[in-house]
Amino acid sequence: MALMMTLLTRSRGRCGACSCTASTFTNPVLWEDYPDLDVFRVGDVFYYSASSFAFSPGAPVLKSYDLVNWTPTTHSIPTLNFAAKYNLTDSQRAYVGGVWASSLRYRESTDTFYWIGCVEGESFVWAADNTGASKNNGEVTNWDWQPQSSLPRCYYDCGLFIDDDDTLYVAYGSTSIMVAQLNADGTAEVKNQEVYVSPDNAYIEGSRMYKINGNYYIFVTQPASAEWVLKASSPWGPYEKQILVDQISGPLANAGYSHQGGVVDTKDNKWYYVAFMDSYPGGRIPVVAPLTWDSSGWPSVVKNGTAWGNSYPVPVETDKKVPAPTGTDDFQGTSLSHHWEWNHNPDNTKWSIVGSSGGLRLDTSTVTHDLFSARNTLTRRVLGPKSSGTFKIHIGEMADGDRAGAVLFRDLGAYIGVHKAGAATTLFMANNLQLDSTNGWSTKSNGTVVATGPTISVNTTDIWLRINADVTPAFGLSEMRQATFWYSLDGDNFTELGPSFSLSNDWHFFSGYRFGVFNFATKALGGQVTVGSFTLAAI
Repeated sequence: MALMMTLLTRSRGRCGACSCTASTFTNPVLWEDYPDLDVFRVGDVFYYSASSFAFSPGAPVLKSYDLVNWTPTTHSIPTLNFAAKYNLTDSQRAYVGGVWASSLRYRESTDTFYWIGCVEGESFVWAADNTGASKNNGEVTNWDWQPQSSLPRCYYDCGLFIDDDDTLYVAYGSTSIMVAQLNADGTAEVKNQEVYVSPDNAYIEGSRMYKINGNYYIFVTQPASAEWVLKASSPWGPYEKQILVDQISGPLANAGYSHQGGVVDTKDNKWYYVAFMDSYPGGRIPVVAPLTWDSSGWPSVVKNGTAWGNSYPVPVETDKKVPAPTGTDDFQGTSLSHHWEWNHNPDNTKWSIVGSSGGLRLDTSTVTHDLFSARNTLTRRVLGPKSSGTFKIHIGEMADGDRAGAVLFRDLGAYIGVHKAGAATTLFMANNLQLDSTNGWSTKSNGTVVATGPTISVNTTDIWLRINADVTPAFGLSEMRQATFWYSLDGDNFTELGPSFSLSNDWHFFSGYRFGVFNFATKALGGQVTVGSFTLAAI
């Protein structure tokens, strides 16, 4: 512990979104909304799977070489195949449905990644075969996710586990924790058994199952403040319980307690607990702390006094790097970066990447006055604690009645955009777009136009729209963080439009705020815009 405290005094700044050269890192390790995490290591590569709800593609997977710097590398669910409502058509929608706490694991014997999660009352399985991870020290050379047979039972908040003999198990449940054994290819259930009932029927969820030094463990959370450890000598129990953390303070003010997540080891057998913090309005963000083990096989979190440490020694010192989350995306290549997710499954006939010159073409795909009902709104998580998202948008092919722009997307949102009315193109800002949490997340308000900018000349074909967002945690406070909306006609000089917008601290939508770009019609389909670039910058 003396060594720990010495290291804590050396450096309190993160070493950036690349390999670490400093001796310490600062929590949170990634200030983005990646909740309900599952984490594990393959060779030199750490993988991290998270919830994504109705956003598509679903179940994002990040990778890291040091447990500190992360970048999205794939999505386990290329298209949400759960029900028709995930297509956002025929007045159906799925906001807050979809991918909740799920699980991802790698099976070395078949070079296969498996994702499993309960959606719409059954458990869906996706798999990526022949990834190359086994012969490339954990690096994947081919992500080819394919849907597998779904299982009729809901494995709620499940944790997939692959034993030393290659047997597949799933731990799941709430209050009563169950373990299911699956068949060899994970397409059917072989056995199902209750293995633990929480005392006094205390609510627990978020199972993560492991085998460490011959013992079987199921880590569960008591939301939204504690993590329990269940330990047994057999996957079927009986399990004993100890508390890992309970209302542990830190490392951020005005945020929730660090809880729910998973544990992972490094190559040199050091162990770490990766958890999330409720940090609205930004969402739920990951923090990391070392673990120690006692002689009886029980883990403990290494703390800074009684608190989760703001800073710890870097878990792995390496020259391997991942890209920074900030920077400019010119939408080049053949596919979108895995930073991006649509508001529901997109209409793939209405968007494309525009050749080698770059740019994302968005045709209007929905006739509506309701942005929440408009298909093909493309979103990207806000980077905390404060960041700006700037879209360059070519508007020369908009049609009469079209609306396009940049949105701060959540159940309470606001946007800055352009409205084409006849030959005139008008700049405006609207706020208080709202979904109704008490009525199936139906639209409660299409928003109010609170500011109008200058009429845009017919000779102007490009516009830059910027949102500055403060997602510094304000969870539980009456104070609300602010966002501002800006425009530019040359890409250099920006003018603020409209009042600042107060971000909701409420948790019921579960997802944090996202930057988004949209294009929808209010009269008829046929118009289009091209998003030339998006720039994410810390501010």
